Amino acid sequence: MGSTGLTVTPIGLGLAAVGRPAYITLGRANDLGSDRSVEQLRERSDELLDAAQAVGIRYLDAARSYGRAEDFLGSWLRRRSVPPAEVTVGSKWGYRYVGEWRLDAPIHETKDHGRAMLHRQVAESRELLDPWLRLYQIHSATLDKGVLEDASVLHALVALRDDGLVIGLTTSGPAQADTLRAALRVEVDGRNPFAAVQATWNLLEPSVGEALGAAYDAGWGVIVKEAVANGRLARAGATPAALDRVAARHNTSADAVAIAAALANPWADVVLSGAVTTDQLLSNVGALDVRLTEDDRAELDALREPPERYWSERSALAWA
Repeated sequence: MGSTGLTVTPIGLGLAAVGRPAYITLGRANDLGSDRSVEQLRERSDELLDAAQAVGIRYLDAARSYGRAEDFLGSWLRRRSVPPAEVTVGSKWGYRYVGEWRLDAPIHETKDHGRAMLHRQVAESRELLDPWLRLYQIHSATLDKGVLEDASVLHALVALRDDGLVIGLTTSGPAQADTLRAALRVEVDGRNPFAAVQATWNLLEPSVGEALGAAYDAGWGVIVKEAVANGRLARAGATPAALDRVAARHNTSADAVAIAAALANPWADVVLSGAVTTDQLLSNVGALDVRLTEDDRAELDALREPPERYWSERSALAWA
């Protein structure tokens, strides 16, 4: 993955949707039912991780704010006796889960990009995920919060990099590209602490693509998240007609085409599956067998939306 030294697979598994009872993925009531207990979601995570291992997925993604995701993942790795060399685990700091395991929580997570939060959360992540944790990322870095200009945080990140962690950042929002370009320019004592980026790219919102290409050219690892747009490009009967036509031509699913489109970018090292069922995961992995034609790409390119509209609709999605 870039110059990071990390070994990854083209598709990774993200645990955002199964580490806590509520999330913004569409169709969760059908996918998960009403039982969202810790025990039930731990069992669901185990099933997904077993399925991911069986199909060869070796990149696994979590975060401090994903409820119990790090706990579920670390527990699975230990119970399955997975050698650290066989998987690459990435996690994130900067958000705290505060939903108290309630579907109707008024607030599910809070953001804090201060140095104290970094030190606290990296210790928590390491307790749960060492010796597998290899990549640690700022969770949703944005220019307005100033984390890329906070010298105390940046020096702490350099120290973590010197201690063996690969350091990255994730981006969200219509200004993703601006945030990433600013991160590429960061210097701490002549060094940039970052070596990886995880960004939202999908057929509806591809605006960060050029900046991701610049990061790739600089030797950064590139991870794509939300390739199926929180379910908008995956829910049967609700996907765009153009996507359905391309999927029909390839005798595959809409989600497989959406992920294949992300994988087709020359800068994409890993595209995350956010599956919550094993059937969804296997359908996502079908992307590896899809080879999009120029006509396919031209038809799919018409799906793009203005970034401001896409992110406005995303922010309106209900936690369920």
